[in-house]
Amino acid sequence: MKPHEHAAAFGTLDGELRLGGMPLSRLAARVGSTPFFAYDRGILDARVDLLRAALPSRVELSYAMKANPMPAVVQHLATRVDRIDVASALEMQAALDSTIRPERVSFAGPGKAPAEIRQAVAAGIIVEVESTTEIKRVIAAGDELGVTPRIAIRVNPDFAVKGSGMRMGGGPQQFGIDAEQVPDVLKHYASAGLDILGFHIFAGSQNLNAEIIAEAQRRTVDLVSELAEYLPTPVRYLNLGGGFGIPYTEKDRPLDLEAVAAGLHALIDGPIAERLPEATPVVELGRYLVGECGVYVTRVLDRKVSRGKTYLVVDGGMHHQLAASGNFGQAIRRNYPLIVGNRADTPVDENATVVGCLCTPLDLLGDDVELPLAEIDDLIVIFQQGAYGLTASPTAFLGHPAPAEVLV
Repeated sequence: MKPHEHAAAFGTLDGELRLGGMPLSRLAARVGSTPFFAYDRGILDARVDLLRAALPSRVELSYAMKANPMPAVVQHLATRVDRIDVASALEMQAALDSTIRPERVSFAGPGKAPAEIRQAVAAGIIVEVESTTEIKRVIAAGDELGVTPRIAIRVNPDFAVKGSGMRMGGGPQQFGIDAEQVPDVLKHYASAGLDILGFHIFAGSQNLNAEIIAEAQRRTVDLVSELAEYLPTPVRYLNLGGGFGIPYTEKDRPLDLEAVAAGLHALIDGPIAERLPEATPVVELGRYLVGECGVYVTRVLDRKVSRGKTYLVVDGGMHHQLAASGNFGQAIRRNYPLIVGNRADTPVDENATVVGCLCTPLDLLGDDVELPLAEIDDLIVIFQQGAYGLTASPTAFLGHPAPAEVLV
């Protein structure tokens, strides 16, 4: 997708990008300083509505908070989704402070500290255990607190998902218990005072291929159906993971959600209904829910030409948005879509390279980008910034102020 296509999703007014219906320059004045992240509530709601309309009604939506833990975003999504997934004690507290009930919060991730596990067990959160060590810690916490812990087994499947930005299943992994080990684990801990609800399998992230996602979901259901024979009770929780991708570069095409939904409808009406009738299927999404609702806005501090190449130096950079610099999972660096936000309708008339204010050549936000002529104080807007932005970046590097975040 091209930058102007992303801009069209937000809209323009008198040549300026609009965010939450507000002209960019007015929003920047209201925020008071650049850089800042802005998340558009309308686009966020539209994405939830799109998913609700496409996916089977039996499928529950879980928000993976790691994608964007901004409190206002979490509070808003808590009113729109069925569940929230957390990966730390801080995220856990944010979820518990929302309107989501504790039993609808799941806690995943390798290396959970004993204190975090105790907090989760005490709150009644589903602990998605990733090793036998974690199972033992959950049991100890339950014994100490006098409660029955609620857990799901995170499984490292015996298949890998091609085309994912990051592979998180198949082969050796720090994530989950290897599928071939799960039967013995269940036999050993079936009578250990645990409420084992079911399974979580998440094989990969940022996938734009609907056929691959559908195949992974089919294989996940087949695997869970086999493992269900070793559970002392029927499977009640079937976390199919997510991995739905969004387009970041011009060569990317949006995920065919209807094709993914068709595969899920077939699974719900077929093997899940037949083999796992008491299971609640869950699709856990982070990036796909919030990624496209956000922008990063940064101001041009300097314009310079070095040996024929034009540089726009901005007051932001990779310390706020590591992914856009290409240093967060890109094998080959490609530009994220960006525009001069206060000249959104101005024709392109130069190629410029947008760099941040840090003392490293890695601080590159846009390389040789086609832009209208940009001057000092113009506002550069980078799209697809609703996920894995501020909290996935090295904000302490060089001691620059943290950017603001606003939900508009």
